[in-house]
Amino acid sequence: MLLLLLARCRAENPTWARIEQAGILRVGLDPTYPPFEVVDDGGLRGLDVDLARAIAADLGLEAAFVYFGYDGLYDALATEQVDVLISALVMAPERTRDFAYTEPYFNAGEILIVPQEEMEISEMRDLNGRILAVELGALGHVEANAWARRLPNLTIQPHNSADAAVTAVAQSQADAALVDAISGRLALRQQPSLKYISPPVTVEPFALVVRIDDELLLEKLNTSLENMTESGQLNQIIAQWLNYGHVRL
Repeated sequence: MLLLLLARCRAENPTWARIEQAGILRVGLDPTYPPFEVVDDGGLRGLDVDLARAIAADLGLEAAFVYFGYDGLYDALATEQVDVLISALVMAPERTRDFAYTEPYFNAGEILIVPQEEMEISEMRDLNGRILAVELGALGHVEANAWARRLPNLTIQPHNSADAAVTAVAQSQADAALVDAISGRLALRQQPSLKYISPPVTVEPFALVVRIDDELLLEKLNTSLENMTESGQLNQIIAQWLNYGHVRL
């Protein structure tokens, strides 16, 4: 009886029925975080914008975008101003009482960047006796310090920005750089002599967010993400905006 009651409650949840009837998926985002979402003279564009439109199309819907400041995104979802958040949001376990996350669509964790010809560095353990460039005070710097306690001959070389850390590798001032996946991949646009090592050293998963009760919508979104992953469409969207072709996600 309990299972039947739960199934009935799930079936009666009105969100998906309303979305399907209207033919519109209301997407909340903060349009101030390029390359994931930004509004400029060309209108609204970005990785998350293309992702939202692709998911909506897969579900037979049209995406309608609603803008909020970053701090207001979850409140907007909770008060049903939007159906889903797609705004480079990291999965936050402390929010899972009220919200549910899809499977991740992008890992923004720290990545190792090395010269194209470098074959001896494939993970952090290979950096003993090497120089590692990092952005001063960033998460990559914290991770590097943790590894320095295990690798006694690892030299950490701080820089003022992720771009500067990557440039140090290009100029042979460091053997590798440890920077976040977004900054690193964007920096590689200007550094064709470099590559990044996959998988990322740390995990910082971006996911879509819905209200905790919207289980059917969550299933639909996860199915679309799975379809896009299998077809290669998700990787194409990511590559278009982060412009990196050496390693597939």
